Amino acid sequence: MSQVKIRVFCNAGMSTSMLVAKMREAVSKRGLDVNIEAYPFGEFDERAKEADAVLLGPQIGYEKGNAVKKLASTNIPVDVIPMVDYGMMNGEKVLDFALNLKK
Repeated sequence: MSQVKIRVFCNAGMSTSMLVAKMREAVSKRGLDVNIEAYPFGEFDERAKEADAVLLGPQIGYEKGNAVKKLASTNIPVDVIPMVDYGMMNGEKVLDFALNLKK
């Protein structure tokens, strides 16, 4: 199976980069081939199309409709990270959430 690419978007990237670090820890614990990167939403147009799954931080959840429209011609799933998992910085659960989107 080829590498899975997860792209996480938020306003500026500070708290999201902490979450991505936790997700990466979960990836390495499980021995998965997953690449996770975080970007500000301003880079969505150039970065999202390289992903297998796109996650939005809860603080920009209102952008989901817009994001889905932008990726309509692709099969790339987009969803908002659950607030509880984001707030708890639960990298394991957010990783599972992203991987389940891709199925």
